[in-house]
Parts: sequence; C-alpha cells; structure tokens
Amino acid sequence: MLKEKFSDYLRFERRFSPRTVSLYLDAVEEFFRSAGGEDPGLLSTQAIRSYVALSLERGLDARSVNLRLSALSTFCNYLLREGVLESNPVLKVPRPKMAKKLPSFYTEASMERYFDLSAARLEESASSNGGRPDFRLLRDRTIMMVLYGTGIRRAELCGLKEKDFDPERKVFRVVGKGDKPREIPLPDLICQELLLYLERNREENPSNPDGMFFLTDRGKPLYLAFADNLVKRELSGLEGFTGRKSPHVLRHSLATHLLNRGADLNSIKEILGHSSLAATQIYTHNSFEQLRQSYLTAHPRAKNGGKNGN
Repeated sequence: MLKEKFSDYLRFERRFSPRTVSLYLDAVEEFFRSAGGEDPGLLSTQAIRSYVALSLERGLDARSVNLRLSALSTFCNYLLREGVLESNPVLKVPRPKMAKKLPSFYTEASMERYFDLSAARLEESASSNGGRPDFRLLRDRTIMMVLYGTGIRRAELCGLKEKDFDPERKVFRVVGKGDKPREIPLPDLICQELLLYLERNREENPSNPDGMFFLTDRGKPLYLAFADNLVKRELSGLEGFTGRKSPHVLRHSLATHLLNRGADLNSIKEILGHSSLAATQIYTHNSFEQLRQSYLTAHPRAKNGGKNGN
C-alpha cells in the first residue's frame, strides 16, 4: 500500500516521467531487499551508508549510486510528509564523487574532411542533374553546417524559421532554454550558403505556412529524432568520427575549436546560450588535453625515454 501511494505521489504530485517513477520505485525496493525487510524504520543513516558501500563494492558506479540516493531521499521526504519519519536520514550520507567526464568532440580536420566530401557529393549530383544539386543532399549538408557552424542545440535547430536568419546583419536569432533569446554571428561563407539553400528550399517547399527553415522529406517541421538520425547518417563510416555521432557532439566540437583558436570563454558562453560561465569552462579541459598531447609529442625530452639522442 505504501509503495502504491508513493508511486501516485511521484506521478501526480511530482509529475515525474514514467521512467523516473520506475527507477525510483526500483531503487527503494532494492534498498529494502538489501536491508532485509520493508519496515520504514530500517531507513537509518547507518543502514543507508552500508547500502552505499555495498553498492560500490558490487561495482555500481557513482552516478548510479547517487541516483539511488536521490530516490531514497525523495521517499524519505514523502514519509516525512506522511508523519512516518521525523527526519531524512539520507541528508547525512555523503554522496560518492563522480569522475568528471569531458565532452566528446570531433577534430577540425575531421570536420573539414566531412564538408569537403559533402561538397563533392553535391557537385557530383549537380553534374548529373543539369547543374541542380540533389535537394536532400543540399538540405542535409546545410543542417550539418548550421549545427556545427553555430553550436545550436537540436531543439533550437528544429524550431528555426526563415525570419530567424538576418543576412543583412549576418546573424541567427535563436530562442534557447528558458525562452532566452540570443544572436549568433555568422561567417560570410555560411551566409552565402544559407541564402542559396533558402532559395532552393522555397522552390522545393512552396507550401511552408510557418516559414520553417528546415523541413523533412515529407515537408513537415524537423523533430529531434530526425536531427539525431541525420547526423548519424552523415558521419557514419567516415574517418575521424568514431564513437558517438550526435548534434550535441557537433556543439561540443564548435566550442572546443573556438577555444583552441583563441575565442574567450564569455563569447563562447553567449554563442552557446549557457546560463553560467561554469557550464562553458569544461571546454578548457579539452583544450588543455590537446595542448598537453602536442607538448609531449614535441618535447625534446619526450623522445628516447627522456634521454638525449646525441
């Protein structure tokens, strides 16, 4: 009965997603299995500490353990509200530290190879079609250019409209998280390609009442999975694109490349639409690692085991 009430609390009062509700209920059940009973009185600071230690010994990573602690803390807060507990024992349990995961990114050389290859594909399609490149190839390349060239999020990409592009001022107007607007400056080359794309897009999609910048093959607005699948399709099998292939990695790549080329953190923060500088500073770790590798490769004492060759 308590489990059912807690489930209703998560779903209807906290409005958690079905997946989160399932994860939280599983975590609570796992704790009680470990504690050897279902009595809420088993929820003590010492018991939860022991549960954390046991979870780590079994190979559970810090992220998963912290998720379980969040679930238990939410459960204890619920019991507090119901008058079952007098305090939340989870608050006195230290959380395992999670290793900082650096954002993945593609190298500048890899991105240049991709755009060279996609340009060659466009030229090939144009030569076999009376000088007009295949529109789908053009659209897909333009989407990749916008994602990498502006660092916008996939949701921001899907919401772009023609009116958001200002070719006179050479900027994209984007509405990001929290409905926060920002302007992203565009290089001349990207502006030129965007204008050519828009001209062709209006020919191919004359019925576009909302003025969307990009449309699917069926003439509908883009959606998140479409953007994900497009990036995977465009980068799969190409040299330099191992691991995850997603719009978010393209965003990470632009930020890293801007920083490597001397852009200041505040400028990158504004372009990406981060709410705080802390979110942008993680890219300095990528840049430092790249500097470290270049330094160690070139360092005269790094050769021959640190011994002079002369």
